[in-house]
Amino acid sequence: MRVLVAEDDDGLREVLVLGLTDAGYHVDAVERGDDAIDYLRWYEYDVAVLDWRMPGAEGIDVVAWARRHDRPTALLMLTARDTPADRIRGLDTGADDYLVKPFDFGELLARVRALQRRPRGVDQPVLRAGRLTLDPVTHVTAVDGRELALTGTEYRILELLLRRSPSVVDRKAIAEHAWADETDPLGSNAIDVQMSRLRGKLPDAGVRIVTVRGAGYRLEPR
Repeated sequence: MRVLVAEDDDGLREVLVLGLTDAGYHVDAVERGDDAIDYLRWYEYDVAVLDWRMPGAEGIDVVAWARRHDRPTALLMLTARDTPADRIRGLDTGADDYLVKPFDFGELLARVRALQRRPRGVDQPVLRAGRLTLDPVTHVTAVDGRELALTGTEYRILELLLRRSPSVVDRKAIAEHAWADETDPLGSNAIDVQMSRLRGKLPDAGVRIVTVRGAGYRLEPR
């Protein structure tokens, strides 16, 4: 399960990342609200944990953006703002839950698990290119209805390329999306190996993965 943490306090952000990672989640973390919006725009998350006061955009603005753009991510506000008016505003804007600092980490984990169990109110559209389809809900990828056998890493790379197509996706973005620790594939040939394997599984898909030298990769019609 993927979780986004948006928190501008360095110490608390590190605690959240370490704790959620230890609990088995794949965690991305940002310190700015505008970066949180970018991550929600390009990546799929089960839950986002959002501080209210952040540079770039406030957490409440991130919530409003996510709901305005029908993002299916469950949103948990984690903030020191503890008045009833603040809670009402956060929930009315579109937050699914609201937890006040200071907090017990066990309660945070319980709330994240509860949010995972809730049915999502917005269906995620099936991604399509050529004869290729990818369903973000079922994680089924198929060519002309024939399911492809992809590893988890291959699936995450292909999902990102489909969402960004026809734009070029740089290696850092691929590493951040497809690996728990983005430093693992950077500086090695791990990304190139995964791309080679993916290409071998898409000969009849009507699309191809193109290497853009010095920039990254993109998915384009064959």
